[in-house]
Amino acid sequence: MSDYIFTIENLIKAYGKKEVLKNIWLSFYPGAKIGVIGSNGAGKSSLLRIMALQDKDFIGSVRAAPNITIGHVPQEPRLNESKDVLGNLEEAVEPVRKLLIRSEELGMKFGEDLSPEEMEKVQAQFDRVQDAINAADAWDLDRKLEMAMDAMRLPPPDAKISQLSGGEKRRVALCKTLLESPDILLLDEPTNHLDAEAVAWLEKEQWYR
Repeated sequence: MSDYIFTIENLIKAYGKKEVLKNIWLSFYPGAKIGVIGSNGAGKSSLLRIMALQDKDFIGSVRAAPNITIGHVPQEPRLNESKDVLGNLEEAVEPVRKLLIRSEELGMKFGEDLSPEEMEKVQAQFDRVQDAINAADAWDLDRKLEMAMDAMRLPPPDAKISQLSGGEKRRVALCKTLLESPDILLLDEPTNHLDAEAVAWLEKEQWYR
């Protein structure tokens, strides 16, 4: 059906001669919350990597609906170690941050000595940027970052990624992915390093599109 946000048909995944996934069929609608349960080595992480469209070495059909974004938090997170905690989170909101900066730049132009034609062009650009910011609900971006960091019990904003523990890195990676607001969120054992309050925050509906 066209309403499905993601579909898997007759998926087979093998490592050498060992099949870890066989005859997998899965379709789900937007808003679905699905848990994958299995023993160690059953292929849960392999399935999530395939769903994240990172692993293409399989037999079968795996497809997301058009224009769907996918966020994936693996057991071993991938973070930018050249940046601190806040720097990594800022990567997640960079498109929105650019909109806010552009809004300020265009706002300054209204004070310049522009011709009517130039002013009309600036106004049109300004309106488009404002609409994009409103659509992203981005006016309080800094507050959202602070709230997310507090809820996920992240290390200080200036903490170096290379000095964090494995659990801390996972929390930063999870927070970063949530801030990206993907349409599909794939979490590989996400709650191992979260307390009950952080898990409750993670489950809040407003953090999903």
